[in-house]
Amino acid sequence: MHADPALIRSAKAHVSPEEWAVRTDLAAAYRAVAMHGWDDLVFTHISARVPGPEHHFLINPYGMTFDEITASSLVKIDLAGNKVMDSPFEINPAGFTIHSAVHEAREDALCVMHLHTIEGVAVSCQKGGLLPLSQFSLFPLASLAYHDYEGVALNPDEKKRLVADLGDRHSMILRNHGLLTCGSTVADTFLFMYILQKACEVQVRAQSGGGELIPVPQQIVAGIKQASKMVLRQSGGMIAWPGILRRLDRVDPSWRT
Repeated sequence: MHADPALIRSAKAHVSPEEWAVRTDLAAAYRAVAMHGWDDLVFTHISARVPGPEHHFLINPYGMTFDEITASSLVKIDLAGNKVMDSPFEINPAGFTIHSAVHEAREDALCVMHLHTIEGVAVSCQKGGLLPLSQFSLFPLASLAYHDYEGVALNPDEKKRLVADLGDRHSMILRNHGLLTCGSTVADTFLFMYILQKACEVQVRAQSGGGELIPVPQQIVAGIKQASKMVLRQSGGMIAWPGILRRLDRVDPSWRT
């Protein structure tokens, strides 16, 4: 069935308070991605694990644009992409291939975000990948992986290679494809993507200027790598997340429904 927003019915009374909290955060992440112009029509996904012992996840209904996503419209599925809660909407099984691989391999990856931003794809096409050109680049470089392009992500065998490349890092550049981040919360995952995306934007614009570029000294890059985990744990995504939610509410609070 087409993902018609008119078909949305409130799910709040049918899920636990813990699941509803994740639903609202995930819906906010979709709206925030759209607000920043990082969406790609109805393509790419953000997924989040539902609290509890079951490996169940929330993902967007296929065909609904990111600025239409609400907490209730999110579809609950298992690791195989099968719906485990009644929904009038379908998902894109192929789109969940990358997400399911990360969720299955990483217990700490409670949220996975994958985007096709112009700047992210542009950097993914560059042999040197993300360069230490700006302060934005330093934090992603402290926990950054790469995965070579294998075509459209439909082959289940690619999963093991992707998770091996990702390892224990929280940011990944998918060569010739786009960006991926994961984290223990939706807020952290969004912040990781925000910084990675900004680093890519600066790199592409700096390169387009045509002048000689000044890389960040290697000793500073090394120092950031040692300190980044401590710095991010002190603040994490929650330093910015409440403000993002307030901004979304000012624009359109329907994501909470």
